[in-house]
Amino acid sequence: MAIPVIMPRQGQSVESCVITAWRAHVGDAVKAGDVLFAYETDKAAFEENAPGDGTLLAVFFEEGDDVPVLTNVCALGSPGESFAEYAPQGDAPAAIAAEAASAPVPTATAPAVAAVAATEPVPVADVKLSPRARALADRSGADLSMIVPSGPDGRAIERDVQALLDRGAMATYAARAGYMGGVEGTGIGGRVTLADVQAATALASASIPAPVSTLAPTPAAAKAEQPSAPAVDTDEYREEPLSNMRKVIAKAMTASLFTMAQLTHHLSFDCTEILALRKHYKEKGERAGMDRVTLNDILLYAVARTLKNPAHAALNAHLVDDKLRYFHAVNLGMAVDTERGLMVPTIFGADKLSLKQISDEAKRLAAECQGGSISPDFLRGASFTVSNLGALGIELFTPVINPPQTGILGVNAITTGVRDENGQVAPYPKMGLSLTYDHRALDGSPASRFLKDLKENLENFTVLLARG
Repeated sequence: MAIPVIMPRQGQSVESCVITAWRAHVGDAVKAGDVLFAYETDKAAFEENAPGDGTLLAVFFEEGDDVPVLTNVCALGSPGESFAEYAPQGDAPAAIAAEAASAPVPTATAPAVAAVAATEPVPVADVKLSPRARALADRSGADLSMIVPSGPDGRAIERDVQALLDRGAMATYAARAGYMGGVEGTGIGGRVTLADVQAATALASASIPAPVSTLAPTPAAAKAEQPSAPAVDTDEYREEPLSNMRKVIAKAMTASLFTMAQLTHHLSFDCTEILALRKHYKEKGERAGMDRVTLNDILLYAVARTLKNPAHAALNAHLVDDKLRYFHAVNLGMAVDTERGLMVPTIFGADKLSLKQISDEAKRLAAECQGGSISPDFLRGASFTVSNLGALGIELFTPVINPPQTGILGVNAITTGVRDENGQVAPYPKMGLSLTYDHRALDGSPASRFLKDLKENLENFTVLLARG
């Protein structure tokens, strides 16, 4: 009897996943544990293994499709077995999958699929959009009258909207309110402007052709008037498509910079005490399990305890619409570098954890991010973030806030500073801190007071530990 393979739910917060690659193809014999397909959430990548031995009878989605969790993705069984009841799109797609099963797969990157892609644009009012496609369209101003849906059941998915943006099919926000589609854009990048819509409406009402001399040249016509550029030798470069995770990071960072009033303050502190404490833990702390405590763990502890102070509540918060959402606990985001890109897991309730507990949790989360096994539930919910580039020798940088958070702390490398001690110039180790904050949520003085208190806590860390 054929069995379905579903899209797993990787965490309670995940509603859908994107298939990134098929590792098996229709007609392949697979064994239990063989990888069938790879998929991604917004931040993490996973692989789905075959639950048993059998033949891959059908696949119901293609690479790039955004698939709701717990939806049947493919079917396994013995050759010739029926799988129609498992097709999420109904009998017609199932029949197509069955036909594909009897035909050879032309390439490793083009698996047989059960979705029939539309080849013609559809009217704007009739366009069905996936949640990610809708979000991208709303954010970017894509001209949906020109979209060609390629998802299941004629639904337009995120890559279809991106295709519009890649070829400049966009409308300005002013134009979109009364835009019905089909207007040639004369704005920047070929965007349909309000003037274009008004001109088209006037022409339609008058039912007369517009004089050629009154029409602005289209981007295509303007381009045709320019001399052609020499052909580019493709041997001079290579191209790779952005991963889904890279696209998510790009969109989040762009949205952050364009929607927030961000400002960064820089300050350094004397790290003599925490260096000595770290050395002591490494030499004497093995029995208590403290020998693995790092400087970053110490910084995370100090940040969590400093944010716990009610005076700094605006930094342990989210700015949502016109409201500040203050958190009772400090849920500390920790930037982690991985092969797939930046990930920010959350240490929940960091203000209530001991130094060793923070150290253990930070190492667990970092290892799971780098290994690709992190639960998406740990990639959300942070109220403040710490990004440490000190190990890379960075002496000063401007971290970008992860919205809707109101702040992020950048940690810089240790350098040598000098100061006056009894009339003598004396060197000392110092570490830089860079606080970026949302000026809509708080002003420069409270942001500076947070840095001042954090500096005090780090320079007197053993006192902070004693307070608990």
